[in-house]
Amino acid sequence: MKTMKKGITFAGTVLVDVVKSIDFYPKLGMLCNIKSVSQAVGGCVPNTAIDLATIDPSIPISAIGKVGKDEYGEYVVKKMQEKGIDTRGILFSETEPTAFTDVMNLCDSGERTFFHCKGTNQNFAPEEIDLAPIDCDLLHAGYILLLDKFDAPDPEYGTGMARFLHDVQQKGIKTSVDVTSSSGVDYKKIIGPALKYCDYIIFNEIECCGIWGIEPYGADGKPDIPAIREAMEKTMAAGVREKVIVHCKKAGFLLDKSGAFTYLTSLDIPRSEIRGSVGAGDAFCAGSLYGIYNGYGDEEILSFAIAAASANLFSENSVDGMLPKAELDLLNQKYPREAL
Repeated sequence: MKTMKKGITFAGTVLVDVVKSIDFYPKLGMLCNIKSVSQAVGGCVPNTAIDLATIDPSIPISAIGKVGKDEYGEYVVKKMQEKGIDTRGILFSETEPTAFTDVMNLCDSGERTFFHCKGTNQNFAPEEIDLAPIDCDLLHAGYILLLDKFDAPDPEYGTGMARFLHDVQQKGIKTSVDVTSSSGVDYKKIIGPALKYCDYIIFNEIECCGIWGIEPYGADGKPDIPAIREAMEKTMAAGVREKVIVHCKKAGFLLDKSGAFTYLTSLDIPRSEIRGSVGAGDAFCAGSLYGIYNGYGDEEILSFAIAAASANLFSENSVDGMLPKAELDLLNQKYPREAL
């Protein structure tokens, strides 16, 4: 696979994360203690774009999304601009607030729970995006299940996201998508139509298996590798053109269009060094996109993506843990891999 040269565009959710580290998750009506509060960018576009810009500042990166004309909107756009990201594709709403999430981060484990306000993301629509000036090798869109207008039915393509990805591919641009985990939704109905217009899909085991009604874990609580592979094969058969990439806490998995299946376990990071896992999926995604962009082999893509996700664990927020490419390579040498 040839390396790409014209850069990557990120389109979709833009928001601010307010990360609150807590000592435990309380039962309804009870109290817990907030140990610290911090603010950071959040959402597919800022997280993945800033991570990639940190990994390799030489890659041209642009952002497409929507924020409000408010303090959060100014903050997130400024943070992207500071990393050299082209934000001319960011729209500003006069009437809606910038989306935000209160992230409850457990101090001892890094596990988190999200309380989300959709804000401008709720009404951000595909038809608001001017495709004419977009000139890149790869466009990454996300998140499906969190962009109401993109998830809405489309009479010809199935969903607005499917139509959008089709139109991007018509420009000769490769497409990639990410998904968010959500309760009480029909994964297959909303995600399924977009698959035939994806060159790559990068998401977690719950989302991939959720499309097909497959349980990703065995009775022992460990990832069921044959089940995850089955879900990935069904995803590829539904139309994905190049690669299906899945991540979970314990491993990363990649299915190539040739049928080759690869998996690699996560780095065994001591719990004492973990400060949070907010944005770990986006960090994995940024590492995967870096590998794809540079023509890496499948195992090399997974190895680099896992290193990127591991770096994320050293920070409470979604982006500050990311490291340049050379330092990510060193992580793979510093820590052993987990056993499944």
